[in-house]
Amino acid sequence: MAQPLTIEDLRILAKRRVPRMFYDYADSGAWTESTYRANETDFAKIKLRQRVAVDMTNRTLASTMIGETVAMPVALAPTGMTGMQHADGEILAAKAAAKAGVPFTLSTMSICSLEDIANHVGSPFWFQLYVMKDRDFSARLIERARRAGVTALVLTLDLQILGQRHKDIRNGLSAPPKPTLANLLNLATKPAWCLKMLDTPRRSFGNIVGHVTGVADMSSLSSWTADQFDPKLDWDDIKRIKEQWGGKLIIKGILDPEDAELAAQSGADALIVSNHGGRQLDGALSSIEALPEIVDQVGNRIEVHFDGGIRSGQDVIKALALGAHGTYIGRAFLYGLGAMGEAGVTRSLDIIRKELDITMALCGLRDIAAVDEKILVGGRDGAMQRLVAAG
Repeated sequence: MAQPLTIEDLRILAKRRVPRMFYDYADSGAWTESTYRANETDFAKIKLRQRVAVDMTNRTLASTMIGETVAMPVALAPTGMTGMQHADGEILAAKAAAKAGVPFTLSTMSICSLEDIANHVGSPFWFQLYVMKDRDFSARLIERARRAGVTALVLTLDLQILGQRHKDIRNGLSAPPKPTLANLLNLATKPAWCLKMLDTPRRSFGNIVGHVTGVADMSSLSSWTADQFDPKLDWDDIKRIKEQWGGKLIIKGILDPEDAELAAQSGADALIVSNHGGRQLDGALSSIEALPEIVDQVGNRIEVHFDGGIRSGQDVIKALALGAHGTYIGRAFLYGLGAMGEAGVTRSLDIIRKELDITMALCGLRDIAAVDEKILVGGRDGAMQRLVAAG
């Protein structure tokens, strides 16, 4: 393939180069995957107003997210097992994000650890926390994040119970992959991935193994993680975590206005409208359909961010037009990582940036801060009517 020009080009390359179980882990949803698909397809139902004969010079995409200056209102979302898309994947993605001037968010379930990112990247980053039943472990994770120079804690609320993801179950997902005949046959077709993975010591969950009593190998880790996500998590726990952390707090996984209200009352600095990439409750609203009502509910009291289905700069500008202050890409950068390593993540960010810049100009604007519902055909109400009517 010639130079990738779209996120879809990167996806096709990643599918060729990444072992099946890890590609499927990134590119799948729960149950029937209807919400996973809607996250992406609902963007296409929202139409933009093209404007002409306006000054398009001196454009800027610079913005802020939770008070931090960003080159464009896009952050890399926390994604589990990123280091299985490509060896040392989290380190490479964090480096690409730092060069692009956008935030990188490390997942609790990353392959590279907090310390790996701090030691190899040298730029501040964000950290996503899953609350475990082992509260001492969670407390130690928060302290490790503080020592690593993390500037924002992203607390994910929508994974108290794991959604059923059929592809992961059928593939026997594990990190590293189990040496079954099916896995070995598939790995034999991915020699470049295998060689790079053999050249790194990072092949397990770096934030967990070696930091939890009794978790020294993958068999004990598997049983521990299955038992550790805490179904009792509530807003009192969030208040306790906020006090313990003491820094910027972002709450991820909000899809309902009532929960958005509770998030605003919690004292968090931002919330992320997200359905976990369609990987939890299949049949839930797409993130973009849920966004406007949440903005109406709390947008004047807490920064509203958006995550789910972004595959282009046009998707970013549509989310901003519907009230988001910032956006996140997950699969879009994972495709780049799986396809081309750090260069692929850089390419994915370049694609998003260029599409965002050109779209903003053709909508008649020069400053990303000026984007609002006026760039949508029919405004916000017209956009949402078209989205709902299209089903």
